[in-house]
Amino acid sequence: MKKQFSLLSQYFIGVLFGFGLMISGMSNPQKILNFLDITGPWDPSLLFVMLGAVLVGLCGFYVVSKRSQSFFGGTLHLPAKKEITRPLVIGSLIFGAGWGLAGFCPGPAIVALGVGHLKALVFILAMLAGMEICERFFMGSPKAD
Repeated sequence: MKKQFSLLSQYFIGVLFGFGLMISGMSNPQKILNFLDITGPWDPSLLFVMLGAVLVGLCGFYVVSKRSQSFFGGTLHLPAKKEITRPLVIGSLIFGAGWGLAGFCPGPAIVALGVGHLKALVFILAMLAGMEICERFFMGSPKAD
């Protein structure tokens, strides 16, 4: 029962996140590209969405740092690495370049695909291909399920 409630709550949190992306316009790639184009029709709204997300995230990390288990009794899996490595920087640059070219990052791309943006499908397929290439060539062989 606890696992079913956990899955159900995760589903509703995902739906809430998706609605938030739609309401804020973050699933519209042109809004993102307008934010990144500081010499054109600059749109600062993404900045406010990011600041709100950072504040919520900081609160979440504060709450988690005081706990030894998840809210549903499971083990917390927090990142152990804290150093900035070359692969992290390279991956961040690739992510940023893809974001700037397409106007999508993973969450908003899934939402945009759900509302019919076919450009999001191309982005998601490219993202999945990039993840597979990274896993095979840089992280070793694919993990068994």
